[in-house]
Amino acid sequence: MTEKTYETPCGVIHYWVDRGAEQMGPPLAFLPGLLEDHRLFAKQLAYFAGRYPLFVWDAPGHAASRPFELTFTLPDKAKWLEEIFTQEGIERPVVIGHSMGGCVGQLYALGFPQKIKGLIAIDSVPLRKEYASAPERWFLKRTEPVFRHYPWKSFLKVGTRGVATSEYGRELMREMLLTYDGDQEGFAKLGGHGFRIMEAAMEENLLKELPCPTLLICGEQDRVGLCAQYNRAWHEKTGIPIVWIEGAGHNASADEPERVNRLIQDFVDKL
Repeated sequence: MTEKTYETPCGVIHYWVDRGAEQMGPPLAFLPGLLEDHRLFAKQLAYFAGRYPLFVWDAPGHAASRPFELTFTLPDKAKWLEEIFTQEGIERPVVIGHSMGGCVGQLYALGFPQKIKGLIAIDSVPLRKEYASAPERWFLKRTEPVFRHYPWKSFLKVGTRGVATSEYGRELMREMLLTYDGDQEGFAKLGGHGFRIMEAAMEENLLKELPCPTLLICGEQDRVGLCAQYNRAWHEKTGIPIVWIEGAGHNASADEPERVNRLIQDFVDKL
């Protein structure tokens, strides 16, 4: 894939594109979650290479997309995503977002309903406050001190084992977290900011009926916060199809990549 950049008022976003399958089908745009980067989708990018045009980014403030002023909102990320798509000539993509990336995908679909072909949210959450209790939303706004004061070596262990069940998934998460080794202050600010802007989007009830075909994917062993509970309620309240991935944790795309790849392929085929 070819690495490119896009300059915003807050910093430079790094992203990667592969246009080698321009005529094969809709572009697939992969959006990693909070504190992760483009490596999260390595198994998906390898599988779909040559089949579809591909896009993936390091989200603002993450990995290669640093330094970055943490003054932006979740809608800002969706707006920048559209500006990058316009710059690259990416039309009618299927957006595949993990966790926080799924939140960006929701706002992209709502803000640009004529420009998205479909949305897959993997271990993500719905952006409406009715799904989260007041204490849960209160905590989301106050996570930065937790990241700042948690012993770093212990966090590496808890952070890797807590999001993945497979050895590959855990080692991958460890590698992504080590991007911030030696800068726990910056890591804490990034994590705290991410949860604050997600909570702000929930408070505003930005999520309405999604205007495009949508699929929810969630690991049966997802233990990150109440993500599994939110996905169950999201499916029950909206009727959006959901697939539970047996044996997978929060990072289902890394724990069970072959299963997730098949689900993405089936979703695109139906479109």
